[in-house]
Amino acid sequence: QVQLVESGEGSVQAGGSLRLSCVASGTIYIIKAMAWYRQAPGNQRELVAVATSGGTTNYADSVKGRFTISRDNAKNAVYLQMNSLKPEDTAVYYCNANLRRHPLDLLGDDYWGQGTQVTVSS
Repeated sequence: QVQLVESGEGSVQAGGSLRLSCVASGTIYIIKAMAWYRQAPGNQRELVAVATSGGTTNYADSVKGRFTISRDNAKNAVYLQMNSLKPEDTAVYYCNANLRRHPLDLLGDDYWGQGTQVTVSS
């Protein structure tokens, strides 16, 4: 089994900052990529940021320059530092890991955290 546990839920005013954390545990061979998604009420889940095992990062245009994703491979962890938060950043944020559970698991699979609420007030 694999579990992703998120933390850092909170409410802030516009312009404030929050830091989300996510740790993966269980039977893990290699984590290929870790990412953060978010879903606001009435909207589809969207990719916020992704970090590959090779160190490449990509961001949604809406968060570029404000959010920073980072990984601690030794801890199987991913973080999302969110600065200059806006009310439109309000959503449930989900951690995602694309990983292989053992050497014969060549394709890997996606795993999700339970979601953590971020609320930004104007």
